Amino acid sequence: MDDFFGQLSIGFFVVIAFFYLVGVWKAFEKAGQPGWAAIIPIYNVYVILKIAGKPGWWLLLLLIPVVNFFMMLIVYLEIAARFGQSVAFGLGLTFLGFIFWPILGLGDSEYAG
Repeated sequence: MDDFFGQLSIGFFVVIAFFYLVGVWKAFEKAGQPGWAAIIPIYNVYVILKIAGKPGWWLLLLLIPVVNFFMMLIVYLEIAARFGQSVAFGLGLTFLGFIFWPILGLGDSEYAG
């Protein structure tokens, strides 16, 4: 029985990760970036910075502990604004990305960057 719940939780995680990935992929495409960039580590963060209109060298700032949290908060708030969303939506992207990225990518919001 314990093995069943372990497999169930792994399955649930895989489904959540899939929808998150699809959401980010579609949001990248809406912003005129290649969707496949969502699955490439580090490059996907660079693309997120481009979508937010931030310089690429900010990627270096994201390597600094504590600073990286505040930098990504700024970036996600800017992404929300560029998609016509509120500050609350930007906070959702920051703290509940697995819910808000699919809403952004699969929803009807348009990129106005």
